[in-house]
Amino acid sequence: MRLSDTRDRFIGEFSFPVRRTEVIEQLGDVALDAPGGEPETIGEVLDRSETTVFGSPDELFDVLVSFLGEQYVGRKYYDDRGANTGIDSEEVSF
Repeated sequence: MRLSDTRDRFIGEFSFPVRRTEVIEQLGDVALDAPGGEPETIGEVLDRSETTVFGSPDELFDVLVSFLGEQYVGRKYYDDRGANTGIDSEEVSF
């Protein structure tokens, strides 16, 4: 499942507040597509959290996003505010 689809799925599946155990029972085996590595399941991600009750779909989504692994992060060490190392370019400042 794409991460962007999880909030809508939470809205369709649960009445809030909802317990973490209920979320894991119903959706724990659902794999989240990972752009940079092996996917994780919703259950694996939520197991890292100490939150036991989610008051809204937004709260559940926020916790899920907060505990995702590094395979869900964009390019590591990328900085669009400075020169990228290893690229030959002549910087001009006005």
